[in-house]
Amino acid sequence: ADIFITTTGNKDIIMAADMARMKHQAIVGNIGHFDNEIDMAGLASVPGIVKDEVKPQVHTWTFPDGKTIIVLSEGRLLNLGNATGHPSFVMSNSFADQTLAQIELFT
Repeated sequence: ADIFITTTGNKDIIMAADMARMKHQAIVGNIGHFDNEIDMAGLASVPGIVKDEVKPQVHTWTFPDGKTIIVLSEGRLLNLGNATGHPSFVMSNSFADQTLAQIELFT
């Protein structure tokens, strides 16, 4: 595949050995519940691997054989690392709406 996105919320879904078998310039990211779905520590410990920053939150990892994979948000959640997450206005609107709904239900 060209793109690998984890969505499980489970630990160790994509391991370093899996990433070593991916095709050149495969893209790896995570939108699951936790930041431990992708084995970033294992990837960093591969002998001879080189990490380069393309831009913030986008890194290439080059294996000794010259093959490169692209890892987004360092294996953390994409909506927080590569996007802006939830802007404060959206969060305050959501919480205000929930508060108003609770007041309405209570009274």
